[in-house]
Amino acid sequence: MKTDSLTFLLGFLCLSVFSPLQCEPKASIPEEKLLVLTVATKETDGFKRFMRSARQFNYTVKVLGRGEKWTGGDYMSAPGGGQKVRLLKSAMDIMKEEDKIILFVDSYDVIFSSGPKELLKKFQQTGHKVVFSAETLIWPDRHLEDKHPHVREGKRFLGAGGIPGFIGYAQNIKEMVSNWSGQDDDSDQLFYTKLYINPEKRKSLNITLDSKCRLFQNLYGALDEVVLKFENGRVRARNVLYDTLPVIVHGNGPTKESEYPGVVIGIFIQQPTPFLTVFFERLLSLQYPKNRLKLFIYNQESHHEQHVYAFLFLLNHEAEYQGVKIIGPLKNDNALKILIELNKPFIAPMMSKPGRLWSNFWGALSADGYYARSEDYVDIVQGRRVGIWNVPYVSQVYLLRADILRNELKGPDLFQSATLDSDMAFCSKVRDQPCPDVYWFPVFTNVACEHLIEEMENFGQWSGGGNVDTRIQGGYENVPTIDIHMNQISFEREWHKFLLEYVAPVTEKMFPGYYTKFGIKPDEQPSLRPHHDASTFTINIALNQVGTDFQGGGCRFLRYDCSIKSQRKGWALMHPGRLTHYHEGLPTTEGVRYISVSFVDP
Repeated sequence: MKTDSLTFLLGFLCLSVFSPLQCEPKASIPEEKLLVLTVATKETDGFKRFMRSARQFNYTVKVLGRGEKWTGGDYMSAPGGGQKVRLLKSAMDIMKEEDKIILFVDSYDVIFSSGPKELLKKFQQTGHKVVFSAETLIWPDRHLEDKHPHVREGKRFLGAGGIPGFIGYAQNIKEMVSNWSGQDDDSDQLFYTKLYINPEKRKSLNITLDSKCRLFQNLYGALDEVVLKFENGRVRARNVLYDTLPVIVHGNGPTKESEYPGVVIGIFIQQPTPFLTVFFERLLSLQYPKNRLKLFIYNQESHHEQHVYAFLFLLNHEAEYQGVKIIGPLKNDNALKILIELNKPFIAPMMSKPGRLWSNFWGALSADGYYARSEDYVDIVQGRRVGIWNVPYVSQVYLLRADILRNELKGPDLFQSATLDSDMAFCSKVRDQPCPDVYWFPVFTNVACEHLIEEMENFGQWSGGGNVDTRIQGGYENVPTIDIHMNQISFEREWHKFLLEYVAPVTEKMFPGYYTKFGIKPDEQPSLRPHHDASTFTINIALNQVGTDFQGGGCRFLRYDCSIKSQRKGWALMHPGRLTHYHEGLPTTEGVRYISVSFVDP
């Protein structure tokens, strides 16, 4: 018996060795065989993000239903999405290539994290003809739970929300949707679920689920499973529960159990107010989920402090609300004095919650401009590192110099952004560099500025502002200004010495050289049309004070869409001339603005 068993085993091994063709891996699917189908009746921001992601990884995408009216329901009041099945069925009916691999996904809340090669390899490894995304939650009919086949490990239910993503051979998918006869607002999810839980259909179509999220990652109900993996300059979503790197990430479904929209209620108590406690009682009686409400309470009346804190803390309602912000006195009575003594244009005290790592600042930003924990964040919040830190984001409370808001930060859109909250937009604009390769530095005292203006006004022979100018070589000024040249007041030699001794040491770090000098008086010529300076770089010195001597003015660099509007008196503004810094002079709306300009060439 033992000899026979040994002979059989050796015979089997020899068969494996001498029959290599039976052991070769199956040929990989060519990437050109893959076609991505999606439905998008409108080009939303989510759709544009999806298409950028597809282009990044070289997917071929065909969009179905573009320009059609959406009649597939809203997925919130009732299940819907049947219109997507109808569009897919129509597309498959006219498709000739049966050996195509079809990936059908949503486009409004889906991104790719890797390319077709990895997707096709993982699909082929399943050994099935159609693979659906999977979830731990069942939707829309919970009564079908027992009919779902059990899985040894992983997610058991067919993926929900928007489109249940799936990939498969064109022939199988065509057969799968051929039986669709529902209405546009019927549930696509229920249609696919019934196909999957039917043993005969599941076997004939060769359907399986991506239970371990190797291909698809649905985020609904699975946020705790997913982290971002940073490696070799790339970022991937990683499922830590199954240790997999999904190729497609689907941000489906709400992240909270409640589907009510969030509401912010702002309460401002700026004077003694009768019946405040009655108001709070009525606020509590609102028929709305408390965890979908945010309260912003501003109280500047000490008389009402007891009422506010009784409402929020003694009645223990703070935990019921999604967020509560109270703006009032800091616990440190000397906080304002300390902040002012530090003499910073923008500074914030650190605020944190006892025993927690929450604070009113971010230590770092991620690549997309949102929160990232800095290396020393915990040490700072817990008080192990004490000092003044440069941080990218603060909120809740901060101290600014008033002149900063009047000048550098006076824009009406300071708190506005298409993609950021108001406080994040504010901090982003404070961080942003105003213009690339434009520098300013102090060179003149107030007395020097005033003396130079007096000399020019005493001479009084301002140019006419036309193109014909006999003072320059060639006699033609391409961008005419109303000005006086330094050599007209016999000040050229002194100005030359000033440039060499005071400006050159600074400019040599960026640009070498020097050339023409003149003063400009823009009260008669309040602005300059867009132009390039005929220089290697330009020095522009403000001789009087914006907001005091004049209003408006400044310089706008068109290529970079940025402006310098509040140049300080006695400070030099330096920027490249030819080629890169195409610019224009902004209108002076009131008063007289004096600047001294030097066009510098090697």
